[in-house]
Parts: sequence; structure tokens; C-alpha cells
Amino acid sequence: MPKTVNVRVTTMDAELEFSLEPNTTGKQLFDQVARTIGLRETWYFGLQFVDSKGFITWLNSEKKVMVQDVRKETPLQFKLRAKFYPEDVTEELIQDVTRRLFFLQVKEGVLGEEIYCPPESAVLLASYAVQSKYGEQDKSALKPGYLSSERLLPKRVLEQHKLSKEQWEERIQVWHEEHRSMLKEESMIEYLKIAQDLEMYGVNYFEIKNKKGSDLWLGVDALGLNIYEKDDKLSPKIGFPWSEIRRISFSEKKFIIKSIDKKAPDFLFYAPRLRVNKHIRQLCIGNLEVYKRRRKTDTIEVQQMKAQAKEERLHKKMERDQLELQEQLERAMRLEEERRRVKQEAAWLKAERMEVIKSQEQLDRAMRLEDERRRVKQEAAWLEAERMKVIIAKEELVRQAEDQIKSQEQLSADLAEYSAKITLLEEIKRVKEEEAESWHIKVMEVEENLIKTKEELHNVRSSTISTPVQAADAFF
Repeated sequence: MPKTVNVRVTTMDAELEFSLEPNTTGKQLFDQVARTIGLRETWYFGLQFVDSKGFITWLNSEKKVMVQDVRKETPLQFKLRAKFYPEDVTEELIQDVTRRLFFLQVKEGVLGEEIYCPPESAVLLASYAVQSKYGEQDKSALKPGYLSSERLLPKRVLEQHKLSKEQWEERIQVWHEEHRSMLKEESMIEYLKIAQDLEMYGVNYFEIKNKKGSDLWLGVDALGLNIYEKDDKLSPKIGFPWSEIRRISFSEKKFIIKSIDKKAPDFLFYAPRLRVNKHIRQLCIGNLEVYKRRRKTDTIEVQQMKAQAKEERLHKKMERDQLELQEQLERAMRLEEERRRVKQEAAWLKAERMEVIKSQEQLDRAMRLEDERRRVKQEAAWLEAERMKVIIAKEELVRQAEDQIKSQEQLSADLAEYSAKITLLEEIKRVKEEEAESWHIKVMEVEENLIKTKEELHNVRSSTISTPVQAADAFF
């Protein structure tokens, strides 16, 4: 029985282990990887490996794995990577798994500076990358400095601008605040929509020479072939759209591009190695096939995939909307409970205020009665003083009558007059004393009523305070 071969395939976010039969083809291995991760948009991807001479090569799907120039190690190492890129990520990438793999690969290209990105776009891309990691979260759930351990920007951007790491993080956080309500999948596609407009996005570069021997770059991407100056990978010097290319061929190190316009001259360039020419030709053929594929009517399989993806996203949106509605209802209920509590507290405070006002009125009445009592007491004291003056005067008259008996009749008349006054004053004193006693009794009654009112107020406060507490206990 043939011995199996152990294989490790590294995707952008996982490592897979397989055991292969010696006669397993590249397509069989690729299909097994795709099934394992649920990938159906297989036409974009391929398996990379490092050959025995150290060059990165794509696994040939038609040949057996073991007859290809794979570096002999245990297990055999492969990487699942995007080989061809879409023109429009929103329209062409269907599955979430496909979008995630593209997002991770493009992000790695931006951070690794394989894709040039200006600082402003790099900050915006970083904010979407952060959202793709944390998803929908409240600001309070993210601790201060949550970006400090993240790799967010290309090294070139950090070195070219005089901003500290903290200042860059602050700029990214400002943009991140704008994406708080996005799902992870939504932020990934937004990242790709920005990245696909970068000049080096999806371009495979190869060193070539023209007929004069000048060093140039050949760029192969989803739209065609471009020729660049050696010191500029951003602005192509010549472009060949796939729609204008009739045929691509090579012989040894010479590569020939024939235009659909038969009158146009062929474009020739030279690659340093034969294997590079083969690699270029494979990428050209594959990109041209994908280019033609996207301009044809979708197959039944693709239509089904799009319908399924649309249904899944609609279902996720409905679940998200339902969750948001539930959260809003819960928040409304909490607000209603708070409103009721505030209303109850306001009613209690109003009752408390009325009791205080009532108590204050009783206290004011008691003070008025006390003032009246004091006034009566003062009048009684004044009458007593007047009575004493009359007595003293009477005694003086008696003494004078004894010392100077001038006129018995006159003295008798004076005595009678003073006696009458004394009798009148004593009667008035008696009346005033009775009146003072009456006021004193009234003051005592008012003081007793005040004491009772204070006790009733204390009981009302105690019962009112206990009621909100009991209500709160019942609520919690």
C-alpha cells in the first residue's frame, strides 16, 4: 500500500493538515482545502509553494502534487492565496468566506508595503480593520489604549511623518467612531472597496527587459498588462487591456504580446528565467479567463450562490434589526420605569412639602398666641403696678389723715373716693387675671396640638420613605 504524504495548507486565518496519496493531483488537494473551509468561489484562488530553488510558485492543478518541484519537507507546505482579483469587490465577491480571505490578504499586502497606500487612506483602512476585529461594541466596552497592541499602519507611513504612535492611534479612533454600527463583514467589504482603487492593488510585478535591454516592470492584473519604468510601480508607461490582446506567447525567455489590431506591432520583452515566463503566462491566461467569465451571464451555480448569499445577508440584517428593536424596547421600558420612579418621588416630595407648610402654619399660630399671652401678662403686671400705686397713695392719705386731721369730712370723702377706685381697680384686675388665665389655657392647648402635629409629620415621613424603598426592592 503506497505511503501517504502529510501536507500543511496555511490560509489567511487557519492551518489545515491533510494526508495525501502519492498520486493526488493539485486539483484534488485544492478541492479538499476548498471543501474544508466552505469556499465555493474557487476561480480566484490557488495554492502557493516554495520550489526547490526558493522561488514562489503556483501548484499546477493538472499535475500530481509529488511530481512538482515542491521543496521536500515534512509536512509539505502550501499557502492558499488569491491568485486573481475581481474588478469590483462589491459586485463580484459573493461568499463571506471569500471576502474575508481577500480582506486579510489585501490587509497583509498594505501593511507589508506590497501595496502602496497614502497616509490618509492608510488611516481610514486601519479604522475599518479595527472594526472588522471588534464589530458592534459600545464605546464603554473598549478599554483605553485598545489599539496599542495592534499593527495598524505600514512602517513607511510611521517613519515618513512626525507623529507619535499615540497620535496615529487617536486619528484611527476618530474614524473608528464612525463605523461603530457596522458588522464585521460590512467593514471588510468597505476596506476592500477603498483598497481596490490603490494603484498596486491586485498587481503581480515581474522584472523584465525590453528589446534595448532596459530594465522594466511588467504588471499583470484583472484588467490587463502594464509596463512600468524601473523606478515607478504606480504609473504605467504602456497598457494592454485584455480586450485588446489577441494572443500571448513566449519562447525561451522572449515574451510576445499580439494586439487584436493586426496592424499594431507586437510588443516584445524578455524575462530573466524560463520559469518566470511560464509563471507570467499562467497568470495572463488565468486573468483573461476570469476577465471573460465576469462578462458572461452567470452560471446556474453562481446565480444560486448569489441568491443564497443575498438571503443569508438579508437574514442577518433581519436578526440585527430585531435585536436593535429589542434593545430599543428594553431601553424604553427602563426609561418608563425611571419616569414612574421620578413621578413617585415628585409626589412624595410634594406631600412632604405640604406637611411642612401645614406644620409651619401651626407653628406661626402658636407663636401669635404666645405673643398675645405675653401681652396680657404685661397688662396684668401693669395693672398690678397701678394697684400698688393706689394702695401706696391710700396709705399715704391715711398717714396724712392721722398726722393732719384737717377736715374729717374731706378726708372721709377722699377716703371714700379712693376706696371706690380701689374697688374698681380690683374688679378690673380680677377680670384681667381671668382673661390671662383663659389665654394661658389656650396657649397650653395650642402647644399640645403642635406636639401632636410634629408626631404626625414624623409618622408620615417614615411611612413615605419606606414606600419607595419597598417599591425599589420589589423592582430589583
